[in-house]
Amino acid sequence: MDGAVWHALDMDDLLDELTDVAGAMADAARAAILPHFRAPDLQADNKLEGGFDPVTIADRAAEEAMRAVLQERRPQDAILGEEFGNTEGTSGMTWVLDPIDGTRGFVAGTPTWGVLIAVGPDSGPILGVIDQPYIGERFVGAGDRAWLDGPQGQRDIRTRMARPLSEAVLFTTFPEVGTDEDRAGFEAVARHVRLVRYGMDCYAYALVAAGQVDLVIEAGLNSYDIQAPIALIEAAGGIVTDWSGGPVHAGGRVIAAANADIHAQAMRHVQSVL
Repeated sequence: MDGAVWHALDMDDLLDELTDVAGAMADAARAAILPHFRAPDLQADNKLEGGFDPVTIADRAAEEAMRAVLQERRPQDAILGEEFGNTEGTSGMTWVLDPIDGTRGFVAGTPTWGVLIAVGPDSGPILGVIDQPYIGERFVGAGDRAWLDGPQGQRDIRTRMARPLSEAVLFTTFPEVGTDEDRAGFEAVARHVRLVRYGMDCYAYALVAAGQVDLVIEAGLNSYDIQAPIALIEAAGGIVTDWSGGPVHAGGRVIAAANADIHAQAMRHVQSVL
């Protein structure tokens, strides 16, 4: 496929093809990662001076495995991966890969990390996968359909219906969220919800899509952290924006909401302190 002509194809056929390729990539990543999970001799290198941002052999092996699938199946597409950067393409489509989102959790042995796969044009992702290899759950959003493949089989998933913010469940990964201003924005919402939970990484976004959680609010994200959750949550009926209500597929401050009503409620409180 030469040039940015993907839009001339039938969208259903395109999504079917991309979903099949994404499934093969997730399978390859599972096979690369699982031998290392909870291994007693697992080593983690630190990518962050003055802090701890780990990367392991499993992160690198998983991205290499996914890139190998793309080289065979869709070599014309561009790739943006957390571990190995950019690969140019000619199709107008870019795969955005985070081989292990939540490597801190992976190193600690928790099962809430995941493989993130997204693909779409420059305007944003049209397909997203959050795959949790250890518990065998794969959340997929493609177009206007979202589903979960897991130990209990496959089923379609939808986000929660609107409810008062006082009844909402809110997640974020780190209690400190980001800058002092970021923290103030998060707390402006957190003080009004029923339940706040921390530390779930990408799995929290999967729970929004599956109808278990109302909100995820975070800051300082990269594109490979959020593109798969965007496509998944939007396919399930939710909304994902930055803190001003604009597109967020390039990363930054994120509000992921189960529906437009709870999104608007959260936005009012966030913006009241910014």
